[in-house]
Amino acid sequence: MLFKRRKDPGIRERLRVALWPRRSVGRSLRYFGKRVLRLRATPHAIAAGFACGIFAAFIPILGIHIAIAVAVAWLIGGNIAAAIIGTTLGNPLILPFIWAATLEAGRFVLTGSLNADPLPHHLGSMLRHLDFAVLWAPLIKPMLIGAVPLGLAAALLVYFPVRWAANSFQSRRRLGFRLEKVPEPS
Repeated sequence: MLFKRRKDPGIRERLRVALWPRRSVGRSLRYFGKRVLRLRATPHAIAAGFACGIFAAFIPILGIHIAIAVAVAWLIGGNIAAAIIGTTLGNPLILPFIWAATLEAGRFVLTGSLNADPLPHHLGSMLRHLDFAVLWAPLIKPMLIGAVPLGLAAALLVYFPVRWAANSFQSRRRLGFRLEKVPEPS
């Protein structure tokens, strides 16, 4: 192959690149932003799909973010590709913060107080055994309940700037194409 590596990266290098991009996080974010803006759909569909992906990233059950984002985007008429790109918010660096926020928000919704009972001291051993019935009340139920308002708030917060950016990008693109097609006077 023309651009093949001389030495294949090992598992350690692949894991490092998955957690932290080679160039920078800013460059990766700009890349995803351009991918969203270049989608062929209405600005509403792009923004709604991206917002669905952001909402799905707040769901605390790993492995179903993309399925939830696609299903919700399909239901509300959002762009499915934008929804999948929106789920990238739920990456390994940000998920612990999202989970902590959803847990605290869910505990607040359930108890009505910020001074709720502390988490059980044996939570570590509960997580090692991963018994769903034991984890439901202290951890999973509050996280699911807290994910809904936080996910909706994040989705609404993201919807309007993405819609504005998609609208302005598409109008600049249309204007640029029109200028190229108009012949210059001789």
